[in-house]
Amino acid sequence: MATRRGKSKGPKTKLRVIPLGGLEEIGKNMTILEYGEDIVVIDCGMSFPEDDMPGIDLVIPDVSYLMKNQEKVRGIVLTHGHEDHIGALPYVLKDLDVPVFGTLLTLGLLKNKLEEHGLAETAQLHTVVPGETVKLGRMSVEFIHTNHSIADSVALAIHTPVGTVIHTGDFKVDYTPIDGEVLDLRRFAQLGSEGVLLLMSDSTNADRPGFTQSEKTVGKAFEKAFEETTKNRILVATFASNIHRMQQVINAAYAHGRKVAILGRSMVNTVKTASELDYLDVPKGTLIDITEIKHYKDEQLVILSTGSQGESMSALTRIALGEHRQVSIKPNDKVIISASAIPGNERNVTRVINELIKQGADVVYQGIEDIHVSGHARQEELKLMLALTKPRFFMPVHGEFMHLTSHKNLAMTMGMKKEDIFVMKIGDVLELGRNQAAINGSVQAGQVMVDGLGVGDVGNIVLRDRKHLSQDGLITVVVTMDKASGTVIAGPDIISRGFVYVREAEGLMEEARDVVLEALEECEAKNITSWNYIKSVIKDTLKNYVWQKTKRSPMILPIIMEV
Repeated sequence: MATRRGKSKGPKTKLRVIPLGGLEEIGKNMTILEYGEDIVVIDCGMSFPEDDMPGIDLVIPDVSYLMKNQEKVRGIVLTHGHEDHIGALPYVLKDLDVPVFGTLLTLGLLKNKLEEHGLAETAQLHTVVPGETVKLGRMSVEFIHTNHSIADSVALAIHTPVGTVIHTGDFKVDYTPIDGEVLDLRRFAQLGSEGVLLLMSDSTNADRPGFTQSEKTVGKAFEKAFEETTKNRILVATFASNIHRMQQVINAAYAHGRKVAILGRSMVNTVKTASELDYLDVPKGTLIDITEIKHYKDEQLVILSTGSQGESMSALTRIALGEHRQVSIKPNDKVIISASAIPGNERNVTRVINELIKQGADVVYQGIEDIHVSGHARQEELKLMLALTKPRFFMPVHGEFMHLTSHKNLAMTMGMKKEDIFVMKIGDVLELGRNQAAINGSVQAGQVMVDGLGVGDVGNIVLRDRKHLSQDGLITVVVTMDKASGTVIAGPDIISRGFVYVREAEGLMEEARDVVLEALEECEAKNITSWNYIKSVIKDTLKNYVWQKTKRSPMILPIIMEV
């Protein structure tokens, strides 16, 4: 009996797309594309700790899945040089020695970070230019020029055996960018006409209607601020990586005969790198060292500073609190905060603004002036990207759940079917064939906390203890006991930290000592000599007493000295 041959259904192997960060959160962006024995990693970012992470410096993705499959990893490709896209690399590259591909500025900023970690000499860094394609196993990655709030940003077209995947990176459509290089709309349209299997697109501003303003509009606001400020110093705080914003500050300063001093280590490094790579055009004699500002009149100075997010150790915060060694606020200083608060940082930014105003500064911030524009596309630009690429399937990326959902709804207004749109969680596995897609299982994913030199050694239990200590304090009970008989020889001595001020609560502490001593004597009468059991008796007895008296639950730490 004859059989119908029919058309080939294409490769049987599915393309697996696995986000390890950047979904239902701001930052920590990282996505895996896996086809057979090949893995390509897109970005490797960090995020800042939440309020409920005391003592944590930063948060990076859990890369356990990559470590288990490191022999498959063909390379890490970077969309741009922001911390939320490259910040985790110094930690990941210590254990994952693979090639890293990025544009000139992106790798320049990355090198600064790698040098701090002693990895600059060993890291495999490969510079690419927009329009270039790099083959990584059975996948090839094409780099496409985009606009964002940092220069040298790219989108990625990953060509795989089952179809083309586009990852926009962070982007906006700016028709008048500072560097004159408009986003490559033509290439996105070409890819759309050839057929796009999956679009992964930036969702940060998906809930905001209209278009994002051009970066050049901020230049007009700077010009106005400089014209109005003829006798006083100007301090500008912005993101250390926003080279286009810094260029506009430098341009305005030069036009008004002012010198520019840079404040903040990250901004000093960025200016140095961007100048060396010709991404920042600084007129000769414009930049001065911060130590030289005392030699100039106020009307001759601009100070460009970090701290636009109110970070506790940033230059602007220390200036606002009067703790900076080289700069203090003078009455009528013009302070321009050229950034919007990242979600979660609003309180810190407000605190810094309040402190600056208390010291007599004239503070300009978003809301009272158009002193900042976003680097992320709003709804009309996101619709344009969908219209040009015409994806078979769509996966919103980069944003909280509300942003991802807004982007999903936007795609549905463009005619996409609900079942072809995938709002994912980190660790979910999206499997794609040429004409089908489905979420199929998950891999280990989450967050790894960095505390000082420790990476991953602070987990939920340690955080829980830190929160407990911060909320209720600590009581330490020290007892000296005879090892053989269990008899109390000295103590118990009770020490309070963060619970009550002992000198004003002597009665409470004395009663607590008596309660513990009574419990110990009861143990002795029963011939109990197990230190673990005695410690649990001390904890339970003191916990119940303290709760009855104060309705507080401090951490209780019994210490038994043996003799």
